[in-house]
Amino acid sequence: MPKRILSGRVISSTNNKTITVLVERRFKHPVMKKTMRKTKKYCAHDAQNSAKLGEIVQIQECSPISKTKSWVLLGES
Repeated sequence: MPKRILSGRVISSTNNKTITVLVERRFKHPVMKKTMRKTKKYCAHDAQNSAKLGEIVQIQECSPISKTKSWVLLGES
């Protein structure tokens, strides 16, 4: 099964080797037919501490690194 790749904005990079990425998805409501937005925050592993606040990055799922981290930083998009 292929690993998921998500794109989002870095909202926190204060922790060592960890970034928080806000991923937004858009979908059409099944009844109202209105385009809606949902957001979710993911903690991702950033080994070189290269991501800065506000950057658009891509993350890929991986095996769990810690309790909350199961995503790894691929790069900037």
